[in-house]
Amino acid sequence: MNGMGTGIRKIVVATRNTGKKREFAQMLEPLGYSVESLADHPELPDIEETGSTFIENAGIKARVAAERLHTAVISDDSGLAVELLGGAPGVYSARYAGPGATDGANIRKLLDELEQRGALDAPTGEATLASGSTVKLLSKAAFICAIVYYDPTMTEGSGAMIVSEGRLEGYIVDQPAGSGGFGYDPVFYVPQYGRTMAELSSDEKNAISHRGQALRQLLDELRSRLM
Repeated sequence: MNGMGTGIRKIVVATRNTGKKREFAQMLEPLGYSVESLADHPELPDIEETGSTFIENAGIKARVAAERLHTAVISDDSGLAVELLGGAPGVYSARYAGPGATDGANIRKLLDELEQRGALDAPTGEATLASGSTVKLLSKAAFICAIVYYDPTMTEGSGAMIVSEGRLEGYIVDQPAGSGGFGYDPVFYVPQYGRTMAELSSDEKNAISHRGQALRQLLDELRSRLM
């Protein structure tokens, strides 16, 4: 092994979501990491994400948590960027309709904003879903995920930070379809499958998702350091 050392290494995933911790653990434990989350560190207060990009927000959270916990931390930030809305909702995706907004409220606001810009009257095209229903393609869009790994035990310039980013291109459609997924999945159309993200199986979604892309990039880098 190289400078990353030998034996079990602790790493903290900057989330209190048990599902997200489990997802990271499944990929990191085979590389020799013992995975914890912020739920294991209640002494650490919530970290305010003040960045204007997904990478900035993930970096802020990773660095602050790592320096306070004195261990390596992984943080991610993700959201939806819609072309007709100039990249909105972007870093505000989870709270587009306001603090504590539900997925349904965020979707309604998104569709309302697109309607106000004439997308319903002049869509970019139409598509027929696997269910047989026809939907309007209102705007090009992309799901984006940034993941930042920060190790405070390493000096800057020698690999203290790893940044990876995944991007999934698609379209926003005029009506929700599918019962799987969460967030904006029901109105995000994936051309290569001819379905919305909410209509895909977990395996199909993981194979192409922005988050999956970013995770695989990060894992490739971490593996290279262990060689």
